[in-house]
Amino acid sequence: MVEPTSEEGYQRGLGTRQIQMLAIGGTIGTGLFLGAGKNIAKAGPGLILTYAVAGLMLFFVMRALGELLTYRQAEGGFAGYAREFLGPFWGYATTWTYWIIWVTTGMAELTAAGVYIQKWYPGFETWKTALIALVVLFVVNLISVKLFGELEFWFAMIKVAAIVMMILVGLGVLAFGFSDAGPTASVDNLWSHGGFFPEGGSPVLMTLQMVMFAYLGVELVGVTAAEARDPDKNIPRAINALPIRFALFYLGSLLVILSVVPWTEFRGGASPFVLAFDKIGIPGGADIVNFVVLTAALSSCNAGGLYSTSRMLRTAGVNGDGPKALTRLNGRGVPVLTVVISALVMGIGVIINIFVPEKAFEYITSVSTGGAILVWAVIVVSHLVYRRKVRAGELPASPYKMPWAPYTNWLVLAFFVFVTVTIAWEADTRIALYVMAGWMVLVLVGWPFVRRNSRRAEEGAVALEKTPQA
Repeated sequence: MVEPTSEEGYQRGLGTRQIQMLAIGGTIGTGLFLGAGKNIAKAGPGLILTYAVAGLMLFFVMRALGELLTYRQAEGGFAGYAREFLGPFWGYATTWTYWIIWVTTGMAELTAAGVYIQKWYPGFETWKTALIALVVLFVVNLISVKLFGELEFWFAMIKVAAIVMMILVGLGVLAFGFSDAGPTASVDNLWSHGGFFPEGGSPVLMTLQMVMFAYLGVELVGVTAAEARDPDKNIPRAINALPIRFALFYLGSLLVILSVVPWTEFRGGASPFVLAFDKIGIPGGADIVNFVVLTAALSSCNAGGLYSTSRMLRTAGVNGDGPKALTRLNGRGVPVLTVVISALVMGIGVIINIFVPEKAFEYITSVSTGGAILVWAVIVVSHLVYRRKVRAGELPASPYKMPWAPYTNWLVLAFFVFVTVTIAWEADTRIALYVMAGWMVLVLVGWPFVRRNSRRAEEGAVALEKTPQA
């Protein structure tokens, strides 16, 4: 049976369990499983506080987005709200910025997959793994949204089950002292090696860039609204579950591994989860965890790298921000052309993998974070304008409200300004601001052409409406 289509032409092939898991799958990727290693080495246990604060701020962002989604489902989610409340330029800029964020993030995830495979096959080149993964995910995304959702469901299930398993094993080591890590495992490890902030407060603040990257993907719930069954019920349900997910997957997992293994044992360029299970010494444990972080990278690339970028490109076509050819759907409701374009651009990352420098991962993630902050800020500001129109009686109120608005809106925006300052503070991440500035120049240069095409399309539609019917 074919699912009914939405107003945008998509088939509503994503059910409750798939929407819930998509919210998890898009978020949990290399930012946590790989990037956390360097952050632990830099900040120690204080990193946990950074994750808690960032998670709270992004929960407010998602509540703002949820209120907008239950007010009216817009094509492209937050890009549609940017167009409605901030103007056509911001809808156009948000669409293309979100696309480039996930294209670059997809490259990072494919690169990470190649790194993880080398634990088992040290001689297998990273670019080969990246290419194989890209081709497989490309084919899945072409077939149907239902198959995509099912694959993402199981990818996310593996991550959820594995994180819960890791937490339980870690708690077992702490409680009963078994395994090689048992003699030194203790909650005291959180503060006995120089304190909770062993390097001081400044390094903790400098981890914000990678922590924010780790949360990138939480907004995918907004992109899936057009293909979700019963979105008025499923979208709020997925958003309301975020605090529990954040507490379990981020804070819980970090608290446990930093209690089992002292923070001084961790290093950049290696997954702290794999390293922790190496220290525990359970036969096959590290291999299982390595498989999990591999699926995490593929999951994030699947949900964000191909799914969201293809939908945002189609949004560009629908809204006049790109060629009309981008709007085409096949018989299964899949925007084939946009999936192909996103996959081809991500393929550049496969080529770069052959020559990628040591700091490529950090550069890419900082660029993604800079773009994500812009997109998240647009969501919050759009919500501010929406609330103002509701108070003026111009728009209906949503039944699902952001708590303590507009004060929480301004708190989140101030936090984003602070994160931007931390990105500018270090030379390795400062490049992101240069890249984003260059990107905004390209967006501004392209705007006159987009606006001209959009006006022509509107004039053509008006002329068609005035044509006498036979």
